[in-house]
This record gives sequence, C-alpha cells and structure tokens, in this order.
Amino acid sequence: MPHLTILYTPNLEGAIEDGGADIQALCTALAETMAAQRDEARSAVFPLGGIRVLAYPASHYAIADSGAAGRTAGGTGEYAFVYLNLRVARGRSAAVLERTGRALDACIKRHFERMLTERHIGITLQIDEGDEVFNARTSSLHPLFAQG
Repeated sequence: MPHLTILYTPNLEGAIEDGGADIQALCTALAETMAAQRDEARSAVFPLGGIRVLAYPASHYAIADSGAAGRTAGGTGEYAFVYLNLRVARGRSAAVLERTGRALDACIKRHFERMLTERHIGITLQIDEGDEVFNARTSSLHPLFAQG
C-alpha cells in the first residue's frame, strides 16, 4: 500500500484538448504526488514500490437528476463524476495523512481546473486507513526500490 483507486464516468475519456480528462496523465500525476510526500522526519511517506494508482470507468451510472438542472442552466445536461479513494496501511500520523490529502487534492484541482469551469463535474477524494483482518502481500517490485 498505498493504493489509490479512481472510479470515473466514461464521458471523461479522451485527451484534454478534446474535452476529455486524460485519465492516464491524472494517474501519473497522482503517483508522482504520492511519491513526493514526506513525513515529519523528511522520510518518504510511502514506499515507492508500493504506490499504485488504478483507474476504472464505471460501466453504468446515474448522477443526480440525470442532467435536468444542467440543461436548465444552459449546459448539455451531461454530468461527470470522479471518485478517488486512497487506502493506506496504519502507521502514519494524522498530520501526514492530512498533508497527503491536501497535496492530492491540489493535484486533482490542477488537473481538472479547466473542466470544472466548462462542465458539470463532481470530484470526491477520500483517504481510508486500513484495519485489516487479513493482509497478505506478494511482490517482486519492492526489491527494485530497496535502499542498499
């Protein structure tokens, strides 16, 4: 861990210049933001080999009033939504998780800045801290980033 999962409406697919959200660029920017986080001792908050950002378009969705208010307001009535959930293991201070959340939120706002002025879109970011009953991990990634 940390694993950042993104669920989004498929009407956000495509390049930014074509009115899309460039979800791959968002994933990359969020992973870089996570890797840049430091704790009170200036140590990396997350092990580089554990950072995962995964995005999935929702096959089916309904948002609010299905566009009625958007059309009344002069828009297309096409709503979009992005839900981001960062799941982390226990062991980080509340202050570190708060700073991480603020950094991710700033990254998200930069990425969607233009879209937020041009479309009707909702964005939610949540950070959950694990209270696992069982947690098994198998990885050949971590040795790539081990300090030696």
